[in-house]
Amino acid sequence: MRSWVRQNKNVMKAVRLTQRALEQCRERGAAKLEVEQAIMFGEREPAHGGRWLYRRNYEYCATWYGKYYRVKQVVPVIAEKASEIVVITVYTYYF
Repeated sequence: MRSWVRQNKNVMKAVRLTQRALEQCRERGAAKLEVEQAIMFGEREPAHGGRWLYRRNYEYCATWYGKYYRVKQVVPVIAEKASEIVVITVYTYYF
């Protein structure tokens, strides 16, 4: 199942997470909704190979692997196609 995000006022594109990106979400504690929100509302930066990454911070206030963190940053790396956004990988940072 694909989700849709608005790239600008007039354009909506499907968001597709690769199998690798879904695995990384599970391993790194990111929800699919957080990835989609990062793409919609996060800060966009150029990434290697003509790709883009988006950064978005979330209030976390919980424990991850035995340590307490207040903030979780979700960073999807995407390849933008004509008709869809393909999430290649997802990084998650805890602060």
